[in-house]
Amino acid sequence: MLNRKQRTERTSSSTSHDTSLIARGTVIQGDLRFNGALHLDGRIEGAVLGEGPDAVFTLSESGQVHGDIRVPHAIINGQVQGDIHIEERLELAPQARIHGDVHYKTLEMAAGAQVNGRMSHRTGEAPRELPSPEELGEPVPA
Repeated sequence: MLNRKQRTERTSSSTSHDTSLIARGTVIQGDLRFNGALHLDGRIEGAVLGEGPDAVFTLSESGQVHGDIRVPHAIINGQVQGDIHIEERLELAPQARIHGDVHYKTLEMAAGAQVNGRMSHRTGEAPRELPSPEELGEPVPA
């Protein structure tokens, strides 16, 4: 009875972290939307769109994307021809070759990674108005 319960718990928890694999030699033409994790060893000719705050896109050294990438988290070690928009964390591994603009919140870039485009850091929302001198603790001139 205990073994059955443990097996059930493992099965239900693993479904929320499933990884989809697109193998080497596979070519997808068109946009690709995914939840969870996507590992690409093949090629996508279109946009890659990660849905949900935990979506993770991994591009291996043999993988290629010819289109924009919009995901919360990404690990890039292959070739990208298009803009990359990362909501949270981007890791550029040594074999990463990017031809396009990169927008990120947090970036880790290994030696050897190449970006041919603009790098743009995303910050939190900017305040809409400046704080008053009293809020900053500065004396107000009389």
